[in-house]
Amino acid sequence: MPIREIAVGRYEETYHPDALRAALAEFISTLIFVFAGEGSGMAFNFLTNDGSTTPAGLVAAALAHAFGLFVGVSVSANISGGHVNPAVTFGAFIGGNISLLRGILYWIAQLLGSTVACLLLKFATGGETTSAFSLSSGVSVWNAFVLEIVMTFGLVYTVYATAIDPRSKGNVGIIAPIAIGFIVGANILAGGAFDGASMNPAVSFGPALVSWTWTNHWVYWAGPLIGGGIAGVVYELVFLHPGSHEPLPSSEF
Repeated sequence: MPIREIAVGRYEETYHPDALRAALAEFISTLIFVFAGEGSGMAFNFLTNDGSTTPAGLVAAALAHAFGLFVGVSVSANISGGHVNPAVTFGAFIGGNISLLRGILYWIAQLLGSTVACLLLKFATGGETTSAFSLSSGVSVWNAFVLEIVMTFGLVYTVYATAIDPRSKGNVGIIAPIAIGFIVGANILAGGAFDGASMNPAVSFGPALVSWTWTNHWVYWAGPLIGGGIAGVVYELVFLHPGSHEPLPSSEF
C-alpha cells in the first residue's frame, strides 16, 4: 500500500546537489508557467480595462496555461520529474514516490518561482495588478472547494498515468507534458468561469502574495491538496498495486 512507501528522507537530502538542482528546476519551471498563465490574465485585463471574463478570455487563459505548463513540465521532467505544482508533489509523496524532505524543497521552490514570476510581471507591466484567484458571483466556497478537488484529481491522476507510472517511462518526454498541459487547459475551460480553476497552490499563492489579497485563499490550497492526495492513493492502490495481474499478450487471444 502507498502508506508503507511514505518516507521522511534523510537530512542530507536537503543539501545534496541533485536535490538542489531538482529544486532549482522546479523554481524555473514554475516561474515560466506562472509568468505565462498570470501574464495572460493581466494582458486580458489591460486590453479590456478590467472588464468581466468573456468566453474569448477564458479560451486565451486555457491556452496560455496549457502551453506554459507543457513547456514547464518538458524542461524539468528529466531533472525533477516536472511537478510544477505543490499538489502534484503532495500526491507523489502520498503515493510514496518522493520523500517528505525533498517534497518540502520542491514546495519552497515552486512558491518562490510563482512569487518571482508575479513580481517580474508587476515590474514589467509598469505596476499592473496581479490578479489573485477569486470566486465568481453566486459560487460558494464549498462549490469552489469541490471543483478544485475534482479538477486537481484529474490533473494528478494524469500525472501518475503518464509520468510516474513505471510503465510509461519511455514516453515521459513526449506524452506526459502534452497530456498534463491538455488536462489543465480543459479544466480551465470547465471551471475557470466559476473559481478561476487553480488546481495549483503555487499558482494561487504568487498573485495573492504580490497583490496581498487572501480572500478565500484556503480553498486554493485545501482543494488541490486533497484532490492530489486522493489521486495518488487511488492510482497506487488500484493500478500500481504489486499484486495486480499482468495482461496477457495479444497473441494469446
